[in-house]
Amino acid sequence: MVEGERLMSPIRRIRRPDRASCHSQRGMTFVGLLCILALVGIIGYAGLRLVPLYLNYMKVARSMDVTAAEFKGENPDLGGIRRSLEKHWQIEDISGVEAKEVEVLKDEGSVSMHVAYDDSVPYISNVSLMVHFDKTVKVQ
Repeated sequence: MVEGERLMSPIRRIRRPDRASCHSQRGMTFVGLLCILALVGIIGYAGLRLVPLYLNYMKVARSMDVTAAEFKGENPDLGGIRRSLEKHWQIEDISGVEAKEVEVLKDEGSVSMHVAYDDSVPYISNVSLMVHFDKTVKVQ
């Protein structure tokens, strides 16, 4: 080989990585998997803690809807609506909000019931989860 030829060809051979090293770099590490599982666990635990609050809200909404259906089409009196709400509150065993906290309003020929409340549940240590509920039902 002539010395001039070596200077004229600057092409170098590029090494490709071995197949074994490419194979070992695929996938998720154990630490990454633990981080994902911890995040899913924290979110799942929050969901489990909030389910009873939402079930209680569904009882409140159902009681208000049933009471509105009972007084549909007639001239409802506010005392009758309030007694019906208290009866449904006892039957459904609703906690977190009292039947007295439901506002029964009469305006221009229609009656509406409105309840707004906050409910909270302990989460981890001194951290709590709080949810705001608001429901209005018109008696027609």
